[in-house]
Amino acid sequence: MTGHVPEEPPVPDKNPAPDPKTAQRVIKKYPNRRLYDTSTSTYVTLAEVKQLVMQGESVVVRDAKTSEDLTRSILLQIILEEEAGGAPMFSEAALANIIRFYGHAMQGFMGAYLEKNVQMFTEIQAKLAEQSQGLTPEMWTQFMNLQSPMMKGLMGNYVEQSQNMFLQMQDQMQKQTEQMLGAFGLKKR
Repeated sequence: MTGHVPEEPPVPDKNPAPDPKTAQRVIKKYPNRRLYDTSTSTYVTLAEVKQLVMQGESVVVRDAKTSEDLTRSILLQIILEEEAGGAPMFSEAALANIIRFYGHAMQGFMGAYLEKNVQMFTEIQAKLAEQSQGLTPEMWTQFMNLQSPMMKGLMGNYVEQSQNMFLQMQDQMQKQTEQMLGAFGLKKR
């Protein structure tokens, strides 16, 4: 983090200092595209914002002039840089499939589905980290090597269950559509 003073100094908040454990870290984005951390009164880079997120900080990014919430835009920018960086999380096929959900009737469902699954994986990762605190790096490597086949099996079962759930949901939606059309005297072609 650099300790430069912004060209347009932020107006100090008149509210008392919030509890640091629950407070959101407010980052202001200036017209010159620079990011200013109001908690530390310093300019920060996108990499430093990423680090705050990685550390579990609650971060909100606001336009310095309009106070418009730019958080999603900045988080997407961080993801874009990570995906372009060399060890992408998403394949081209996965990205193309995600794009295809935009404007689709299932867009809201897909967003909620992805969010719940990422949350589940985050919770599993936190529990694993908590349980492994006493392990040496060598023991941790051994543990993860043993877990890999089990995790693959677990993921295979999870994917199969998800597919079955989607098929059941599709059947249920089809039956409901047919009932609704029937109530209006229409039949599905």
